[in-house]
Amino acid sequence: DGSIVTWGDRTEGGDSSAVREHLCSGVVAVYSTQRAFAARKEDASIVTWGHTDYGGDPSAVRKHLCSGVVAVY
Repeated sequence: DGSIVTWGDRTEGGDSSAVREHLCSGVVAVYSTQRAFAARKEDASIVTWGHTDYGGDPSAVRKHLCSGVVAVY
C-alpha cells in the first residue's frame, strides 16, 4: 500500500515520528546510510529522517527534494 513502518533507537535513525504523516502512503523505495533514511515517493519527492550527521537533516537541499527526484545514491 506504499506505507512504511520504522522502529529502533532514535539515535540510529529509528525514529521517524517527525515525518510519519509523509510515510503513510506513496512510498516506492527506501534508502539508508549508517544512521539516516530517505523514502522516495510516487510523486518523485523525498522524505528523510534519522541522525543529522548522517543525512537525516535535508534543510540545506530541501527545495530540491519536493519533486522531480528520479534516483538516490
